[in-house]
Amino acid sequence: MGFLNFIGLIVVLKFLVYFVLFFTSDTDLELWFYDKFKRNLDSFKGKVVWITGASSGIGEHIALNLSKYGTKLVLSARNKDKLYQVKNRCIDLSEGKLTANDILVLPMDVTHISKHNSLFDTVINHFGKLDILINNAGRSQRAIWEDIELGVDQELFDLNVFSVINLSRIVVRYFNQVGHGQLVATSSIAGIIPAPFSASYDATKHALHGYLGALRLEKLHTNIHITLLCPGPVFTNFLKESFTGRPGEKYGLTHSPTDNRMSAERCAHLSCVAIANKLKESWMAKFPFILILYFSIYCPVIAYKFYELIGYKTINKLRDNQ
Repeated sequence: MGFLNFIGLIVVLKFLVYFVLFFTSDTDLELWFYDKFKRNLDSFKGKVVWITGASSGIGEHIALNLSKYGTKLVLSARNKDKLYQVKNRCIDLSEGKLTANDILVLPMDVTHISKHNSLFDTVINHFGKLDILINNAGRSQRAIWEDIELGVDQELFDLNVFSVINLSRIVVRYFNQVGHGQLVATSSIAGIIPAPFSASYDATKHALHGYLGALRLEKLHTNIHITLLCPGPVFTNFLKESFTGRPGEKYGLTHSPTDNRMSAERCAHLSCVAIANKLKESWMAKFPFILILYFSIYCPVIAYKFYELIGYKTINKLRDNQ
């Protein structure tokens, strides 16, 4: 009985730890552990990291974060002027660790996949190597399911999926040659559990998990690592630039400072911890999103009953603070 009581105590203590973390942490349990005890961020020193979508939001702040550790950077997005602004901030934050030659501004529209090979060659010609590709470029969406025109689905898949997969295949072939490397993609909580009024966006992020999940299994027992970053709501211009149900239209909503969103700085820090430790999939969001995720994955019947109880409008309000 003494042994059984001891086991029971351990189970109760474990439950209490989980309970406290659920209500205080903005990450999943694995990422929480590495952020608290094993950040390993100095490992970025001297590595070459290519970031798409680096002119603003999460991508910009990942670049700023990495620059503090002497990481050589390739910054890509469509807006050349903003990329140079990010480059200058990175040099300042590096405190002498980086020079102008250590940060390559490489403007690109990721949907122009015919240019991916030449852009990759530019990176290799400049630095002589590539250690990590962070696929961060992408857009979200808000629209009623039946009102979405097929052209929106196609545009979202071109941007959020096919551009990522094409560039990643080029880079993975290179990683195969050199024997190591890391492929990172910014997915979303919506890539794990679908969110209402974002059907096309949800589908693109689920597709990324399918594509890169298969790649991860194929690269078992190799030195090629795949990391999926899954943030929840973050303070960026994401909603303002989101697709709607019609091609060419933007959602245009801006965030209030009081919204229950993670800061882009915090999201970037956690992303860097996940990348540095080669974590497979990392969740990051303010309460109650991580709790909802765990229930949705491990107790799906209970989670769906919860959704039925509170209704889809409450779910959407919780996500967008409308």
